[in-house]
Amino acid sequence: MWYWIGFTLSFIIFRCFFLLKVLGKDKIRESWNHGGVLLVANHTSYFDPPIVGVSYGKKTAFLARKTLFKKGFFAWLYPKLNAIPVDQGGADMGSLKRIIKELKSGNPVLIFPEGQRSESGEMLKGEAGVGLVIAKSKAPVLPVRIFGAYEAFPRRAKLPKLFTRITVRAGDIIKFDESDLNVKSRESYQNISDQVMESIASITQS
Repeated sequence: MWYWIGFTLSFIIFRCFFLLKVLGKDKIRESWNHGGVLLVANHTSYFDPPIVGVSYGKKTAFLARKTLFKKGFFAWLYPKLNAIPVDQGGADMGSLKRIIKELKSGNPVLIFPEGQRSESGEMLKGEAGVGLVIAKSKAPVLPVRIFGAYEAFPRRAKLPKLFTRITVRAGDIIKFDESDLNVKSRESYQNISDQVMESIASITQS
């Protein structure tokens, strides 16, 4: 219930105050037929998780810093919004297992391969961890690119800039060959991550 309350409020806010436009809806709907899809997107704003969530249109798990789950309002809220706690300070096998379990259960999961919000708005190098998730889960990948969120609410900004248009565009689903995923080295995981970032970068706004 709380997820869909948050979904509805976010949808209204982004459509009314940030003129949200979603492109590639046919590719999004196609991905619904694949069950546990890994959504991957660029990351420049606090807004990115709910933006992708409302654009995708299905209940989606996403990652949030483990420290946010320790106390206070967010410790109560985030689990109800289908958030998965992750330790950004190092390897977190518990979170990895939870992500893989969600995907193999047919549930979509959102990951930002860069691992942090970009200070400049330019895309950063993806982390090897996303390659590890893809290799272990064998999940299809839906690349998504967000335009305008950095201008609307960049990192370190205190207030968002209302009526800045935000556009989300989905790319083509990526299905890695079994041979590409039968790997165990960090270099191989990084190679998968690099391919994912290239797919996001190739998505244009128009």
